[in-house]
Amino acid sequence: MTIATSARVRALSIISITVMVVLLLLASASHATGEVTDTFDYRVKPGDTLWRIAQTHGPDNRDVRAVVATIERINDLDGAVLQAGQVLEIPVIEG
Repeated sequence: MTIATSARVRALSIISITVMVVLLLLASASHATGEVTDTFDYRVKPGDTLWRIAQTHGPDNRDVRAVVATIERINDLDGAVLQAGQVLEIPVIEG
């Protein structure tokens, strides 16, 4: 094996390892943000707030503010004003 071939093999190894690390980081970042994989309908009850709904239906290890933001985003809500009887899509968030 020549020096040039050895250098190429080493360079390809470094590139391969770098690509794998980047892919793993992207995958873990996607998981950490809590991807919405599904939703279910929730009918708003008198006195409900987005905060309470997010606390009740969001995962225990997730920041409630992030769950509220996700509910607002997928329902195109501009604020936290809810009406009794309104139907919201609530995300099923993977941890």
